[in-house]
Amino acid sequence: MNAPTLSGRVISAHGRHYMVELQNGDVLLCYPRGKRKDACVGDWVDIARQGETEASLTGIQTRKNLLHRSDDQRTKQFAANVDQLMVVVAGNPMFSEDLLGRALTGAWAASVDPIIVLNKTDEQKGLAQAHRKLEPYRVLGVDVIEISALDVKQARQRVLPRLEGKTTLLLGQSAMGKSTLLNALVPQAQAATQTHSVALGAGRHTTTATRLYHLPEGTGDLIDSPGVQTFGLAHLNAEDLEHGFPEFEHGRQSCRFYNCTHLHEPGCGVLADLKAGLVHPDRHALYQRLFSEKAFART
Repeated sequence: MNAPTLSGRVISAHGRHYMVELQNGDVLLCYPRGKRKDACVGDWVDIARQGETEASLTGIQTRKNLLHRSDDQRTKQFAANVDQLMVVVAGNPMFSEDLLGRALTGAWAASVDPIIVLNKTDEQKGLAQAHRKLEPYRVLGVDVIEISALDVKQARQRVLPRLEGKTTLLLGQSAMGKSTLLNALVPQAQAATQTHSVALGAGRHTTTATRLYHLPEGTGDLIDSPGVQTFGLAHLNAEDLEHGFPEFEHGRQSCRFYNCTHLHEPGCGVLADLKAGLVHPDRHALYQRLFSEKAFART
């Protein structure tokens, strides 16, 4: 007799196996059945229970979206069914403008709202420069939340309301204080990671895996990802890339050519907006780099 099909959500992914949480709170170790299924954290999946603690993953339910980064050789899925992306930055050490810009472009391309958390505001070193670097994103309407994650009460008061009722992917390069912020928002995070490490029969490497945590009192979900140093966007097509630059929308409406690349064409509305100061030059330079990396073919 076949086991009944159950529905659950992937809360951590480890190569070919996943931890899946059922609606009753049970967490099962799941393995794909048959043809390879590339589930990722945040996915709602169908599973068939195989005993008390394990199950087989039989299907992935329709996704609202999928966030991933990629280069010419490899694509890495971050998370599925995400409402917003929260990127943690700091002034000491100074965050990477390129990485931040790429991450937000990837979010906008997937119709995911971005938030920026400026951490370490208790340190004056680099703070004024960080403010200047973030100003173009403030102009675009991106929320920039300023905190010191070491002040747990402040961090919770300023960040948690912005996460209420949503699934948020937490991202940041190393040394920005992302883990400190995670521990402030989800005090049980370290214990949960250790519990699942035991369940997997694995060692310390499981702490570098992407993992979904429930925020206190059921106010939302936070997906923590390992620290990143690069954020490739090779998976984006030309239309996706344009969508990743919302400030281009105004100018695009008046471009002379339907297949305008917004790089050199006469009558380009985006270039006109760039000249008029409506598009920040650093943002257009990022677009130019991404377009060049992909070498899009326009037809």
